Amino acid sequence: MFPEANSCYSYEECKATADWLLAQTDTRPTVGIVCGSGLGGLADLLKDQVAFNYKDIPNFPQSTVHGHAGKLVFGHLKGRPCVCMQGRFHLYEGYSIQKITLPMRIFKMLGVETVMLTNAAGGLNHDFKMGDIMIIKDHLNLPGFAGINPLNGPNDERFGVRFQCMSDAYDRELQQLAMDVGQDLGYGDFLKEGVYCVLGGPTFETIAEGRMLHRLGADAVGMSTAHEVIVARHCGMRVFALSLITNQVVMNYDSEERANHEEVLQVGRQRAAQLERLVSTMVTKIVHNNDGLRD
Repeated sequence: MFPEANSCYSYEECKATADWLLAQTDTRPTVGIVCGSGLGGLADLLKDQVAFNYKDIPNFPQSTVHGHAGKLVFGHLKGRPCVCMQGRFHLYEGYSIQKITLPMRIFKMLGVETVMLTNAAGGLNHDFKMGDIMIIKDHLNLPGFAGINPLNGPNDERFGVRFQCMSDAYDRELQQLAMDVGQDLGYGDFLKEGVYCVLGGPTFETIAEGRMLHRLGADAVGMSTAHEVIVARHCGMRVFALSLITNQVVMNYDSEERANHEEVLQVGRQRAAQLERLVSTMVTKIVHNNDGLRD
């Protein structure tokens, strides 16, 4: 499978998909959640669920990665209307970058105001341990350096501006809220913050690549999230993102360690309940319509 030649999705196509979904559920979500590898249990917390398989949603891609359920779930999380992606899409699956970020545009048209993204990532920061949860404060978009950006092509002003500011990509109030909630929950020992770097995948990093990314200032590395963040911000939504550190990136030629996807899923399962509690507690404290955050 190769990226589609005509890979941009029009405003009308996105609206048609959103309208199709809204016609089949009474939930009007204000929070959109994206679950990374092994973290799909967040969607299981939703009450009054209405779920759609990706393959049944018009224009939607299909997830091909083990550990991604491939469902869009509507429901209420502690009383708040939410929509949750159980599994996301990646460049390495052969989709265009516009297609893997299409759900962010759909989120906006569903009424979502805040997007919360989770991912599994490799740790580059030597102070990080497997099982740490990193609040993302910024990112390095390496595919973007090569011109692979979801905002390439014609710009429709109904989505957002031609030149999107990214210095405020990750909402600082939500970062502080996560820190405060994490401390209240007793997560201080494993809750960190840092810079996330996205690569194209599906290969894990070489030793030289890991060393380079560390020197560039990245604390964790993965194969998702940053592209979704760009489109979410282009659409005017607030963004919060977390990385679960599922392995340490190998940066020593004498090391016998080898990165593998099963390890990623295993660590996800071990820390999932705490990550779910952090996100669900945050959702109860988010107030929309420009009212900021609850105390």
